[in-house]
Amino acid sequence: MATENQKKKQKQLAEIEQLKSAKFNKFLWVLVIVFIAAIAFCNVYFADKIATPIRVIAVIIALMITLAIAMMTNQGTKARQFLKEAKIELRRITWPTRSETTQTTLIVMGVTVTVSLILWGFDSIIVSAINFLTDLRF
Repeated sequence: MATENQKKKQKQLAEIEQLKSAKFNKFLWVLVIVFIAAIAFCNVYFADKIATPIRVIAVIIALMITLAIAMMTNQGTKARQFLKEAKIELRRITWPTRSETTQTTLIVMGVTVTVSLILWGFDSIIVSAINFLTDLRF
């Protein structure tokens, strides 16, 4: 069963690799870089001419377009596949109940306070010892 799943994943990855040629993939990445540079340049260039809220909206829209282009690359396709698999795995998780979460939180808080008090005590002892040793006059 596990080997079948691995074979399916390897087959899917092989299909993804064959989807786009290397030249087209490089072209898309260059386009993404050019878009990001253009976004940065336009944001600085229009800083005095266009209101900030409008520029923020324009930058967000441009970045979404850039992300869409990046998702068309081979790496973007792999990322989408990974996110789909992660979503499936998230459904399989058994989340703790509210009472378990509360109990664990209280235990962590108690241990934190206890350890901090112990460390404070050790620090006080060390500081007292150093003060005693440095205050000695020969």
